[in-house]
Amino acid sequence: MSPIPHFLVIPFPVLGHVNPLMQFSQVLAKHGCKVTFLNTEFSQKQAMAATSSSDQHNNKKKKNPINMVTLLDGLSDEDDRSKPIELVQSIKTTMPEKLPELIEEVNNGNEDCQISCIIVSMIMGWALEVGHRLGIKGAVMFPASATSVASLYCIERLIQDGIIDSETGQPTKNREIQLAPNMPTMDPANLPWTTLGKSFFGSTLQETQTLTRLGQWWLCNTTYKLEPGALSMSPKLLSIGPLLPDEDQNTTSFWKEDQTCLDWLDQQPPRSVVYVSFGSLAVMEPNQFKELALGLDLLDKPFLWVVRPGNTDKSNNNYVFPEGFKGGKGKIVNWAPQRKVLNHPSVACFVSHCGWNSTIDGIYSGVPFLCWPFFGDQQEDKAYICDEWKIGMGLDKDENGLITREEIKKKMEKLLGDEEIRGNSLKWKETVINNIAEGGRSSENLKKFINWAKE
Repeated sequence: MSPIPHFLVIPFPVLGHVNPLMQFSQVLAKHGCKVTFLNTEFSQKQAMAATSSSDQHNNKKKKNPINMVTLLDGLSDEDDRSKPIELVQSIKTTMPEKLPELIEEVNNGNEDCQISCIIVSMIMGWALEVGHRLGIKGAVMFPASATSVASLYCIERLIQDGIIDSETGQPTKNREIQLAPNMPTMDPANLPWTTLGKSFFGSTLQETQTLTRLGQWWLCNTTYKLEPGALSMSPKLLSIGPLLPDEDQNTTSFWKEDQTCLDWLDQQPPRSVVYVSFGSLAVMEPNQFKELALGLDLLDKPFLWVVRPGNTDKSNNNYVFPEGFKGGKGKIVNWAPQRKVLNHPSVACFVSHCGWNSTIDGIYSGVPFLCWPFFGDQQEDKAYICDEWKIGMGLDKDENGLITREEIKKKMEKLLGDEEIRGNSLKWKETVINNIAEGGRSSENLKKFINWAKE
């Protein structure tokens, strides 16, 4: 009988990494694998505080089959973790020397099932180096699209071809590029690292080299039919998505989910509600926040708007809704159970930042997108949504760089009246569901990965 693989899963401690890696951990546990999940202590405290509220609303949750462990990230509870460079530096200074001891403790409690593979997200490649020294296999689970992963895979080639600068990662020429013959063209100004600064690009380059050397599989939360060109670029790339957590398990969140929005949705007509959410990191400046609020009023439709803590650049997080904003047909919450919202029959469309997790949520739900990307890989994701899959529309900025209330109203009305986009959304939903069903490509890839971990 083959041994049971024991995975140690280590995400970078932001919600966009923690959530997909927790979902993947739940999938692995459902397939009979042993999973130990490593959070930073700060992230775990946030998650516990948020889920305690959800437990009161849903008191029938199963016991979590995943073993949760923590390490300090090197910062105090008062430090600002919204600055990624400082957080990355602190983690790399603090956690590597502590990880071998933690692995030893976990293994001592599992003599018959030692840790056999470490799975990390981007930025946590140092853990694969620790695992390599201890003789433990390594793999990477990417929270971004396969196209973004392919961009990382091509960094050194892009430098050698003179397409991007070796120091900054910025494009050297104003021209479109094609990473592979069977991929769409793209503007190199939209490569995932271009909006994140010079210091972040240096870290990305170093991280990619580590992951290439020690990550034997690069796992992607996507399906082959969504991104065939990107997934064909390397045999390392393996599509295992979309990742769907067990509904009976608690989801991971750093904010309390407002479950009352589901009751509110129950009161709305079918396909009538505009759902607005920009993920866990995007920040909106006050003038744009004003235009969005007044644009939702102009729509004169029911809307569910997630205005999470930190959604504007007000440091005190006190939101100032503009004078004249009524919001009478809408409901505003700090955080929502997104998958349940998107799958609710009253939801008509998704106003999204086009982060990959939200993109997958929307595709799986068969809901059209109104695209509002902010940074990183979100521009690439928008291009796929609008130009390749044809399941959404973009928004245009005015001469001042603002998306106006009138633009929001115009594009929303056009989107909701577009039956072709609606039909495409339902077709892609069926496609991704078929890929994770028994015998589907993602399902078979998952079995392939688990069997590799048993060897």
